[in-house]
Amino acid sequence: MNTAWPVAVCATILYTNVAQGAQPDAQPLLMTSPANWQLAQTTPSGAAIQSDPPAASDAPVSSVSQYFSGWFDRVERAQASQPHWMTPLVTVTPRLEQEVRYDQYWQNRANGSTLDTFGSGKGLELIPTETNEILINPPAYQELGAVKKPVSGWADDPFLVVKQRLLSANEQDGNYIVTTFLGVTAPSGNVAFTNRAWYITPTIAFGKGWENFDIQATIGVPTPLSYQSRLGTSIATNVAFQYHAFAYFWPEFEVNHTYWMNGIQRAGKNQVFLTPGLILGRFQIKDRIKAVIGVGYQFAVSPKFTDVPVMTPVYDRAWVMTARLTF
Repeated sequence: MNTAWPVAVCATILYTNVAQGAQPDAQPLLMTSPANWQLAQTTPSGAAIQSDPPAASDAPVSSVSQYFSGWFDRVERAQASQPHWMTPLVTVTPRLEQEVRYDQYWQNRANGSTLDTFGSGKGLELIPTETNEILINPPAYQELGAVKKPVSGWADDPFLVVKQRLLSANEQDGNYIVTTFLGVTAPSGNVAFTNRAWYITPTIAFGKGWENFDIQATIGVPTPLSYQSRLGTSIATNVAFQYHAFAYFWPEFEVNHTYWMNGIQRAGKNQVFLTPGLILGRFQIKDRIKAVIGVGYQFAVSPKFTDVPVMTPVYDRAWVMTARLTF
């Protein structure tokens, strides 16, 4: 798979915003020869006014400087035009966020084994334009225990997600949002934890709020670009029901459903998890920096456990923790 296109998309977004800040020269210049520059103006008699060669234009440099110096003002405008809900524990929010995030999973599997996931593929989230977000994620580190041969190592890396917000209104103007995502996962994990396939995941996300209550949801299609007959294409649906109370309390309840449309491993199967949780935040630390912390308990309710040909559901229950610094 050609992996250059995600970088090209991000570069195009950045260049478009920088280029908009460039200003044309105040006076047009005429060049008659490499050693002789003239201003496009004359004396009343018509003689050209001689001028020294102009200094190289610093407009591109100035535009780049203006783009980065105005970064946080742009973030403020982007977030002012959308609802101010909290990002759920599991469901990816349709909102544009700027933060550093760390998640932790402690999974218990129905066959008696455990799987601890450090990082859970969360990392840096940035808002480069008023309608876009870029998520740059390191791979998670995993430890498989309670087995004859415990193993640890890196999981496949969901290294890039790009969000494009389509519609939004803050709490005063409608309290809703619609966003699309495109995620890319690289098969960079250790042998015990890799699918050996690149994945792309197109997703539609949306949300609606009513005073202190909101619903946020995503529908995504994780699609392997190789070994599809084995891994299969799935539809992943997540819905979070959230309430805001007492300034810093965000209790929530999530439903996480996956259906495999095809693939030898799980074709026609589905799994459903329920996730009650509580998120606390946003606690002011300094200036724009705010802290968020949350915890939840996830448990499978469907289907009945089977390990033929592979485990379904992928685990039985898990504690989930999240810690974030928004800026």
